Amino acid sequence: MTDTSATTPKPAVLFVCVHNAGRSQMAAGYLRALAGDRVDVFSAGSEPGDQVNPAAVAVMNEEGIDLAGAVPQILTTDAVRQADVVITMGCGDACPIFPGKRYEDWELTDPAGLPVEQVRLVRDDIKGRVRALIESLNAE
Repeated sequence: MTDTSATTPKPAVLFVCVHNAGRSQMAAGYLRALAGDRVDVFSAGSEPGDQVNPAAVAVMNEEGIDLAGAVPQILTTDAVRQADVVITMGCGDACPIFPGKRYEDWELTDPAGLPVEQVRLVRDDIKGRVRALIESLNAE
């Protein structure tokens, strides 16, 4: 079998939600944990919050994924341009569209202000979607 890792560029995935404080951070955390260095992972928000949702940090800790150091980032046109796959989560038309990129919109409940029990349900939904994404990228 030939090693093609040197010639095949890693796919870049950008997760976008409004505040970059919950859904997109959890998705990025899962993709980093499950795909390792086989995928470049980024997340951003159209109106980034001040910090990552503490409930999201808590439920991801239950999975062994530490989001405590994550900081919400502003969505930039360059970030979208550099991504191969752009996954939006409730940010509407704030995300610029570039031809030739793969776009998906994941309809997920916004965990802002929800109790931990409900944030776990959002987390588990995201985990399943990230696993399917990895399969589709042939990164596993």
